[in-house]
Amino acid sequence: MTTMVAATARTTDAPWVRYAALAAKVVLLGLLLSALIWPDLSGIKGKASTARLVVYPIGAMVLPLWWWAYGRARSKLHPSFPWRADLLITLPWLIDLIGNRLDLFDTVVWWDDAMHLILWGLLTAGVLLAFAPPTLTRGLTAFVALGFGTTAAVVWELGEYVAFIRSSPELETAYTDTLGDLGLGTLGALAAGLTIYRTRAHLAAEGLPRT
Repeated sequence: MTTMVAATARTTDAPWVRYAALAAKVVLLGLLLSALIWPDLSGIKGKASTARLVVYPIGAMVLPLWWWAYGRARSKLHPSFPWRADLLITLPWLIDLIGNRLDLFDTVVWWDDAMHLILWGLLTAGVLLAFAPPTLTRGLTAFVALGFGTTAAVVWELGEYVAFIRSSPELETAYTDTLGDLGLGTLGALAAGLTIYRTRAHLAAEGLPRT
């Protein structure tokens, strides 16, 4: 995560970032369509598949929709569409879906924990790049990261509980698992905030744009 954030923060609308963001959306759409056609092979059957088929495309398209409705005309932070932020926001939905398709959440012991740490970090980094001014101090950047990341993690866990955990065998271990997921998501968000601040400070020291 740190390497991606640092690398993409150096260049405005770098072509590879734009292509990667578009490719991630195309692959995500393909996986979602295949889940509709072959639900038994999707890896999300019995895991709130209907909710995921709705929430995932919304999550991946929220930044482009915001830009089309508001950002392109009024955003003072980005003179053009923030492709690197879009990529970072899209990747968590894509990686989660791939992990379910490959059954990694149920077959690899550490996979779920790693995803809560890494994916929440990527999502928070994307949101910070898209919406947080680059002039924020380290403390404020961390505060905003924790505010978004922790809140989003709580909403996710509530959604999981309502959608499928309360009626599944996972209910017996849900409390411990939820606490762990919230802790890892919060840690990932904090790491993202500190990484974004350090990257922007480094760019500023070199006289480069900090978007």
